Amino acid sequence: DGSHWLSMREVLDKLQQKGHEVVVVAPEVTLHIKPSKNFVMKMYSVPFTQEELDKAFQAFFHGSFEEGWVLKRLYKGYKGMKTLTDCWVSSCEQLLQNKELIRYLEESKFDAILTDPVATCGVILAEHLSLPSVFFLRGVPCGLDLDARLCPSPPSYVPRVFTDLTDRMTFLQRVKNLLFDIPNVFLCDFAFEPYSRLASEFLQREVTLQDLLRKGSVWLLRLDFVLDYPRPLMPNIIPIGGVNCAHKELPQ
Repeated sequence: DGSHWLSMREVLDKLQQKGHEVVVVAPEVTLHIKPSKNFVMKMYSVPFTQEELDKAFQAFFHGSFEEGWVLKRLYKGYKGMKTLTDCWVSSCEQLLQNKELIRYLEESKFDAILTDPVATCGVILAEHLSLPSVFFLRGVPCGLDLDARLCPSPPSYVPRVFTDLTDRMTFLQRVKNLLFDIPNVFLCDFAFEPYSRLASEFLQREVTLQDLLRKGSVWLLRLDFVLDYPRPLMPNIIPIGGVNCAHKELPQ
């Protein structure tokens, strides 16, 4: 949902125009995901209301952009992210327990699944349905996607977000860059561990989220090296940063 969906919706429209049949699976309570003539909509119920979802998003964004003491901002950001994650995990649990919808997905024999692995329910479904997965993302919090993509990203020369550093760092700047990675350990634990538990229960075997992410067939990254720091990419990784840009006609 949110900005993840707004960019993906344009891709779905293009797929439909090229003759593909698109099925969108979404919870009944969303921010922006609405029915369209360009795809079939399959919805499932969730145990939270529209008001609760709106409040969770507002708490997360206010905490992320609020000015003030850094530890206070981190704490508010953590609380906001925790509330939002609880909604996503609850939504995923309801989907995986919806036997009728899961049966429909199993019987439809799809060719591939297009999903943003930040909301990792699609990753779990791809494994269950034995489908090639196309990941459409800007990035995964705490750099979990970097490990899964097998792309080197050492803090010794790759600047972390919000550090204002370059690839030429002094020793103290490298220390600062490394320190910015430490909160990611805790962020990964509380944000994605519940999905690993859900995946293990649903797939009936012990599995981690990284195990599932490593099986991504194609990674469509919504980034551009004009804005983002250049880094090594694997052959199945395609930067598509332009999809985020507004479409404006050039003056004659």
